[in-house]
Amino acid sequence: MRLSEYRKPEHEINNIFIERWSPRAMSGEILSEDEIMSLFEAARWAPSSYNNQPWKFVYARKNTEYWDKFFNLLIDFNKSWVKDAALLILIISKRNFEYNNKPSVSHSFDTGAAWQNLALQGSINGLVVHAMEGFDYEKAKQLFKIPDDYKIEAMIAVGKPGKKENLPKELQGRESPSSRKKIGNFVSEGNFIQQ
Repeated sequence: MRLSEYRKPEHEINNIFIERWSPRAMSGEILSEDEIMSLFEAARWAPSSYNNQPWKFVYARKNTEYWDKFFNLLIDFNKSWVKDAALLILIISKRNFEYNNKPSVSHSFDTGAAWQNLALQGSINGLVVHAMEGFDYEKAKQLFKIPDDYKIEAMIAVGKPGKKENLPKELQGRESPSSRKKIGNFVSEGNFIQQ
């Protein structure tokens, strides 16, 4: 069943926005170089202030010398399902503009746009793409020698879809797409309204 059959938008939009969600069940299959680079190509085309493109992606493929370096940063809850991912990606943003080295207020916002492009491309390609914050940010900063003018934003697990029955029992019941707030809960014309 396609998600668009029961996830109903309030207004007409492209189905890619409805079909994309963040499952955890992955098969453990290895991704090809083309499958991986397709994700980063999509991220490359995200909009950014002054075309600064502040995003950085550092990744590790399963069964490589780099995998444990990423995997061991995760909290135990995330390790329980990420073990079947094919790819782990650390998302980092540069805090300053390259052209004048002054602070960019929108570096995280712009990097979020790149992440969304990556997530949508993954969905189009039939992959599971799941972002998470459940890892040791400080240890990652030290381990990867990330300077202070960069900010670690999140980590992403990517893989081919797997069976929810292969997830830990406590996660199997959560393996379904979530609904969303109504537009009226987060949109207001003319004035800020706290909901």
